[in-house]
Amino acid sequence: METKVLSSGIQYSNLPESYIRPESERPRLSEVSACHDVPIIDLASENRTEIAHEIGEACRSYGFFQVINHGVSLEAVEEMRDAAHGFFNLPVEEKVKLYSEDPSKTTRLSTSFNVKKEKVHNWRDYLRLHCYPLEKYVREWPSNPSSFKESVTKYCKEVRELGFRIQEYISESLGLEKYYIKNVLGEQGQHMAVNYYPPCPEPELTYGLPGHTDPNALTILLQDLHVTGLQVLKDGKWLAVNPHPNAFVINIGDQLQALSNGLYKSVWHRAVVNAEKPRLSVASFLCPNDEALVSPAKSLTEDGSGAIYRGFTYAEYYKKFWSRNLDQEHCLELFKNK
Repeated sequence: METKVLSSGIQYSNLPESYIRPESERPRLSEVSACHDVPIIDLASENRTEIAHEIGEACRSYGFFQVINHGVSLEAVEEMRDAAHGFFNLPVEEKVKLYSEDPSKTTRLSTSFNVKKEKVHNWRDYLRLHCYPLEKYVREWPSNPSSFKESVTKYCKEVRELGFRIQEYISESLGLEKYYIKNVLGEQGQHMAVNYYPPCPEPELTYGLPGHTDPNALTILLQDLHVTGLQVLKDGKWLAVNPHPNAFVINIGDQLQALSNGLYKSVWHRAVVNAEKPRLSVASFLCPNDEALVSPAKSLTEDGSGAIYRGFTYAEYYKKFWSRNLDQEHCLELFKNK
């Protein structure tokens, strides 16, 4: 069982064969430059209209942005980081009690993305947690470290509220009533991926995660402050998104691209790995209710363009997403109106 996860304490001097990407699919790290104009939006501004406008511009041009003064307490963030490090520092025999390759499991430690289906693996371990409703799932979470459940519960609650605020701004930026998105998506699910990328002997040959878009509505990412790894695709080029102190990276997911009738972009992004240092990130996902019907508001299709995507439920979308490889064509393409 030990070899099933990368965070086993084994030091690799060479990259195992199953992680080596074909030449044409490698990250070409020397060609990546920093994204110097990442939109950084201050949510403490008193000008609500201006915040909505800035978020709308970022969603249209980038598909992502960073937020500061976001209302998630520094204490909650630090405790979440400590809990994540504490879990991945556990002895491997303790961690692997939670190991599973079944994506339907609501709490599991796993590796890569979809080990059973993919041809080449990714240099990542991750702890996947369902987080809403909390009372349903917390009992499944790790009991070790002892503070894990309490710390992660607090963080999940605060991040959920932040996600709803951002959805209100996104609704307003589209000219819709502020609760429009929240109402359409129903009682939203919440998941978390605590990602651990161990030091990698040959980072230029593999990925932590290859280029992909997120299948959910909104992703709230807590980056590692000391090790870069997140890269986004902008105008055909991969750009590094360096961590900003006390900020979250907000990604538009596939559901908001569909809801906005393609006005807002579900950003292609990837994680690269580091030769010297491990990297840890925490991605929180807000997802439509399984039965929510995802389709654009009428006002966004009245200019004669019509709806780009057919209406679909999130359950239908998610099933398609998990049946594929992460780096295949965009899953939304399968739902386009012909």
